[in-house]
Amino acid sequence: MEIFKKLFNQEKVTIKSILQEGATVVDVRSKKEFETGNVPDSINISLSDLKDNIEFLRTKQPLVLCCASGMRSSMAVKELKENGLEQLINGGSWQEVNEQM
Repeated sequence: MEIFKKLFNQEKVTIKSILQEGATVVDVRSKKEFETGNVPDSINISLSDLKDNIEFLRTKQPLVLCCASGMRSSMAVKELKENGLEQLINGGSWQEVNEQM
């Protein structure tokens, strides 16, 4: 929750600081894509399976969403927000997130 206090207090928040505070990385690429490379300890839930995992993801917040380029993770953030999740960050590509670890 400290992450979101910082956000609302206009403090600079980086992906790295969010990850250091225990955020969960969710990779929304396909299983096959995920197996070719991923962020250590990330969870793989493809964008098409996201809706079936809303309640599980609710318990894992805050979430850093990633994919190959940031497009699907952006769609995932939108979908999760529409389903009541609030502690979400679009991390962009999984490589960018991995570099912040």
